[in-house]
Amino acid sequence: FHSSLTSSSSFPESPSGADMSEIDQIDEGFYSRQLYVLGHEAMRRMARADVLIAGMRGLGVEIAKNVILSGVKSVTVQDEGQVVWTDLSSQFFLKESHLGQNRATCSLQQLSALNPGVRVSASTEPLDEELLLQFQVVVLTGSSLSDQKCFNEFCHLNGIKFIVADTKGLCGQLFCDFGKEFEVLDQDGEKPATAMIQSVSQANPGVVLFTDDRQSTFSDGSKVSFSEVRGMTELNSIDPVDIKDCGKYSFSIGDTSAFSQYERGGVVTEVKQPCVLTFVSIHIHNPFFKCVLFSDADALLAIVGKLNTVTQLEQLDEAAVRTFSYTARGDLAPINAFIGGLAAQEVIKACSRKYTPLNQWLYFDALECLPEEEDELTEATLSAKGTRYDGQIAVFGPAFQEKLERQKYFLVGAGAIGCELFKNFALMGLGAGEEGRITVTDMDFIERSNLNRQFLFRSQDIGKPKSEVAARAVREMNPQMNITAHQDRLDPGSEGVYDYDFFMGLDGVAAALDNMEARVYLDGRCVQHQKALLEGGTSGLQGHTLVVVPNLTKSYGRDTSSSNEGIPLCTLKNFPHRIEHTLQWARDQFEGLFKQTPANVNLDKGFVERTLGLGDAEALEVLGGLWSSLEDMEAGGQRPRSWEDCVSWARCQWETLYNNDIRQLLHCFPPKTTHMEYVVAAANLYGQIFGISGTRDRASVKETLERVHVPYFTPKSSVKIHLTDKEMEEEKQEDRDDKARLEELRRKLASPSLKSSFMQMKPTDFEKDDDSNFHMDYIVAASNLRAENYDIPAADRHKSKGIAGSIIPAIATTTAAVAGLMCLELYKLVQGHQKISSYRTAYMYLPVTHIVFAQPTQAKTFEVSNILKFHSLLTKTPLFSQLSVHLLSESVCTYFSNLLAETQHC
Repeated sequence: FHSSLTSSSSFPESPSGADMSEIDQIDEGFYSRQLYVLGHEAMRRMARADVLIAGMRGLGVEIAKNVILSGVKSVTVQDEGQVVWTDLSSQFFLKESHLGQNRATCSLQQLSALNPGVRVSASTEPLDEELLLQFQVVVLTGSSLSDQKCFNEFCHLNGIKFIVADTKGLCGQLFCDFGKEFEVLDQDGEKPATAMIQSVSQANPGVVLFTDDRQSTFSDGSKVSFSEVRGMTELNSIDPVDIKDCGKYSFSIGDTSAFSQYERGGVVTEVKQPCVLTFVSIHIHNPFFKCVLFSDADALLAIVGKLNTVTQLEQLDEAAVRTFSYTARGDLAPINAFIGGLAAQEVIKACSRKYTPLNQWLYFDALECLPEEEDELTEATLSAKGTRYDGQIAVFGPAFQEKLERQKYFLVGAGAIGCELFKNFALMGLGAGEEGRITVTDMDFIERSNLNRQFLFRSQDIGKPKSEVAARAVREMNPQMNITAHQDRLDPGSEGVYDYDFFMGLDGVAAALDNMEARVYLDGRCVQHQKALLEGGTSGLQGHTLVVVPNLTKSYGRDTSSSNEGIPLCTLKNFPHRIEHTLQWARDQFEGLFKQTPANVNLDKGFVERTLGLGDAEALEVLGGLWSSLEDMEAGGQRPRSWEDCVSWARCQWETLYNNDIRQLLHCFPPKTTHMEYVVAAANLYGQIFGISGTRDRASVKETLERVHVPYFTPKSSVKIHLTDKEMEEEKQEDRDDKARLEELRRKLASPSLKSSFMQMKPTDFEKDDDSNFHMDYIVAASNLRAENYDIPAADRHKSKGIAGSIIPAIATTTAAVAGLMCLELYKLVQGHQKISSYRTAYMYLPVTHIVFAQPTQAKTFEVSNILKFHSLLTKTPLFSQLSVHLLSESVCTYFSNLLAETQHC
C-alpha cells in the first residue's frame, strides 16, 4: 500500500479552459441540497419534462408547488372552477379577495415566483385529449371517477405517465400508471458500493481482495466496474462484470488468467442495474371516488353495503363509513401536505426514472384525529360557516376551530420544515384568535440555496432573517395570524428570553431543527415545563415524525447514537485511503491555518499561560504557530507584508504538504492540474487573515511564482511516522527537552509590541455556499492534491462540498409530507387526546414509498413517594412547589433525577 504514494516533484502550469469539463447547465446554487438527493443526470432528465396538474384546490397547489421547486421544464395548472370559502382552508396562494375568481389564474403569479427556471402557465379550459398530448406527466386532483378512467386509458395508450391524487377530509389516496413498460434506472438511490482494491489474482475465476473500514454491501449477482488499477490495466476498460462468492473483503469475477499481473491501487465500484415495471389502468369500481356525491351517511352506507356483497368483508365497519361520510366534504391542509408531498415525489420519479414508483395504489386515513368520544360528531355540527376555515370546520366543528385559534405555540426553526409548518399553521388558524399567538425563533439568515425548498422565501429576501421573512409571508396567507419573530439560538444562553414564564404560557412546542444537539436541548426544556412537543426531520427522501405528550409518551431523550465516530488521526495525517479522509484533512488544514491560528493571535495574554498547561508537545505546536504569525517573514516568521509574500507562502506550503511530507513518508516507508488552484486559493485566504488584498488573475500569480524561492528538502532518517493514534499520543507524553524552546516562546510573546492593534488578525469562518470566497476552492484543491499523492480517485467540487460541508440532502417533497404528518398530531394535542393509541410516530422512505406508522412508546412511571430526599427537594424548589402527584412519567423522573444529581454534584 505504501508504495503507491507519489510525491509531486514538479509544479505544472494551470490547465487551459479546454481541458476542463464543461460547466453544468443545472443551477447548482439554487438546487444545491436537492442535487445531493437526485444527482445531476436525474435532474437533467427532469428538466426536459412538461407536467400538467389539474385542479387547483389545496391538494393541487401543494403538488404544483413541490414539482415547480424540483426543477422540471414546465408546469401547467388547470382548473375551471372559481374560488370559494372552503378553498382558503388549504389553498395557501388564494386570498379572500380572490373569491369568485378562477383558481388557476389566481395562483399563477405565486407559483411562477417559486422557481424562475420553470415555465408555469394556467389553463381555464376543460381537459381534453388534445391538451393531454402536450405533456409527459398528467396529474388529476379532485376529479370524478369517469374522468379518471377516461383520461387514464388515453394516457396509457399514448405513453403519458398518469397520476391521480385525492383527499376527502381525513382520508387520501394515490394512483400511478406509468405505462406498459417503465424503465427505472436506479431503484433506491443508495450510493453504489465502492472499495479500494488490495489485490487481484491471475486465475479463473479471478479473486478480488479489497480493503475498507466500512461494511461492504457487495452481493452475489451485482455488477461492478474497475478504475485506477495499476498493472492489470485490462480491468479498467472492460464492461461491468458479475461478481459472486462475496465475502467480507473479497469476491470473484471472470477469467483474469490472461490479464497482466496486478501491481497496485484501483477502485471497484458497484454498477446499478435498471429494471422495467409494468402498470395497468384503473379498472375497479371504487366507492372512494363516488363518495363526494353524497352528503347523506345512510345513502353512502347503502352503496357500500351493496359493494360488500361482492367483496364480502368479514365485518363491515359501518361506523367508519358513517364518519367518513360526515367528514368527506372537509379540506384539510395537513392531509393535502402529506398526500401532495407523496404525489409530487411520484411526478419526480416519472420524470427522472430514478427511484421505484408507487405500486399503483396507496390509501391513507387519519380518522384517529377525530374526537375520542364518538358521539361528539354529527352532520349538523359540521356545517359551513362562511369563513376561511370552512374546510376544517367540516371535519372538526366550530368549537374546535375556536380552540385552535386560542393556542399559544412556540415554533423553533424557520427553515425547510419550519416554512411548511408555518404554512399549515396559517391555513389551520393556529394562534389566529385574539388570545392566540405563534412565537418563532431562528438565528439564520436566508441564503440562495434555501430557495429550492424553503418556499416562503424569494430571491429578494436573501440576507434577511428567516424568522421575520417567514412571519411576513404567513401573514400574507392569513392576515389574522398573531406572530412574534425572534432571531435567538435556542440554548442555555437564551434562557433569559425563553424562561419559566415563557414556557408556562405555551400550549405546545413544534421543533423544526436540523441537528441533534438542539433537539435534545429543546426536548429537555419541554420535559422540564411539561409541554407537548412535535418533532420531525428529513434527510433526502427519508423522514420521521415524533410527538411527545407529557405523562403519556416517552420523550425524545438524549442522543445515544454512535454516528460521530471520528477518523483516526494517524489515518488523516499519514495513511488516508478514501476521499472522505483527504477532505477531512483539507478541512482541518483550513480551520487551523485560516481560523484557529488568527483567533489565537487575537486572544489576551492569559491564553499563553493556559496553553503552557496543556503539555509541552501541544503547547510547543500551538505557541510556535502563534509566534510565526506575529514574526515577519524577513525575520524567519510567517507574517506577510505584501501580496507577493502571500503567494510565496502558498507556494512553499504546497511544497511542504504535497512534496516534502510525502517524500519524508516514503523515506520512512520505502516502497497536475490542481496545483495552481491550490496556490491561488491558499494565497488569497492567507492574505485575508492579514488584511492583504489578493487576486484571481492566474497570469499575475504565475508571474509572482517565478520569483518565489522554494527551499531545498532532504528527508530525515530521524523522523518518526506514527502508525497508530496510540503511538502519536505516547510521543506527546515523552520528555523531548522542549522546555527551553517553550521558555523562549513565552519571553517573545510577552513583548509589549505584540499588543498593538496592528498585529490583530482576521479569523475566517468556513462558508461552503459562497463560491467567491475561495473556501471551497481551497478545500477541493487541497483534498485532491493529497488524494493524488495516495492514488485515491479525486472528487469533483459538488461531491467535495457535500462531504466537507456536511451537507444534509434535502428536497421539498419529503419536507411537505413530514410537516403534514406533524400537524395531524397537532390536531390530537389541541383536542387533548389521552389515549396513546390515538397518536402516531411515522417513518418514511420515499425512494420505494415505504411508510410505517407506529404507536409511540409509552412513558414508564415510577413510585417516588418513598424517596424522601427526592420529594423534599422537589417541594422546596419554587418551580415544583405545586407538585402533589406520586406518579411521574419516565421523562419527568429523568429530568428530576438529573437535577438532583447536579444539585448534589453527583
